[in-house]
Amino acid sequence: MNQKPLRALVVDDSAIYRKVVRGVLESIPNVEVVGVAQNGKIALTKLARIPDIDLITLDIEMPELDGLGLLGELRAQQSPVKAIMLSSLTSRGAEATTKALALGAFDFALKPAAGQIEQNIADLREQLAICIQAIGESLHHADRPAALPAAVAEKRESGESPVDVDVVGIGISTGGPAALMKMLPQLPQDLGAGVLIVQHMPPQFTRTLADDLNQRCKCEVREAVDGDRVEPGVVLIAPGGQQMRVARRGAHRVVEITDDPPINCCKPAADYLFRSLAQSYGRRALGIIMTGMGSDGAEGLRLMKAAGSRIVAQDEESCVVFGMPSKPVAEGIVDFVCPLDHIANRIARYSGNGAVPCR
Repeated sequence: MNQKPLRALVVDDSAIYRKVVRGVLESIPNVEVVGVAQNGKIALTKLARIPDIDLITLDIEMPELDGLGLLGELRAQQSPVKAIMLSSLTSRGAEATTKALALGAFDFALKPAAGQIEQNIADLREQLAICIQAIGESLHHADRPAALPAAVAEKRESGESPVDVDVVGIGISTGGPAALMKMLPQLPQDLGAGVLIVQHMPPQFTRTLADDLNQRCKCEVREAVDGDRVEPGVVLIAPGGQQMRVARRGAHRVVEITDDPPINCCKPAADYLFRSLAQSYGRRALGIIMTGMGSDGAEGLRLMKAAGSRIVAQDEESCVVFGMPSKPVAEGIVDFVCPLDHIANRIARYSGNGAVPCR
């Protein structure tokens, strides 16, 4: 059955970029470009006049109404339109993109800034094709009722044997920044375990995300550096473009940041982290897999489960894309499937802090 094409609006103040992005989108199967706009103000008018727009590609800096301003308007209107930010690979671009994701942007793509024009266009097409696929998956799963096997539906607290863990490993991708901004602030300051996060993002963006989360959370949040100790109440985010694992150094467990190759086309990769948690912690670890495309994390969670770790998956209904949790859930290695608002509570219980209020 042929799916209905995704209808797109290109929003950018640069005529050249409008032409390039339009051409790239039109080369992606199942996408129909229905218009362009020079700024956010014009985009709002076109969104009101052109029916059934599914997505917009959005520049950040524009006159009259910029990308962040447009996202704020769409959020106020509770618009279902998905926004893909076009960002520069700079500290300023990373900061703006983090703000955009907090305002509800679906995802982002990097504007190529070097190399031949043909290669830049190919790079942009590859990124946007991934974003388009994720939007298609998100719209597809939003149109059907969530169905989880009874064996892995969230269990009642009665009869559950308490298990205190020393570390929590989280793998997350598409929709991750917004999910982390909702979940991590719910964790208590005296959390009894360290938290290690792999969020699929490029260099610079993970540091900006960590800085933003640190302002929102009771726990300390920072981008990991080689040699950081895994400590209770400290959240470490793997740096973009590098791998993160846990190893013993003397009496302590520390994170090691390496330049090892990508796994599942991901660097950082959740599988890389989870494998090390299985070896270093066994039953004293909790593995959490959250919203995101692809299957990164599934292999590592199998190893964690075999070593005695508990596994928690975010449920389909609260995921932007149910790709990463779907395989572990289908394989039956997940102990609990939770909505996003319950994950912090689950982490706190396993870390010896008891229940925390869900928000």
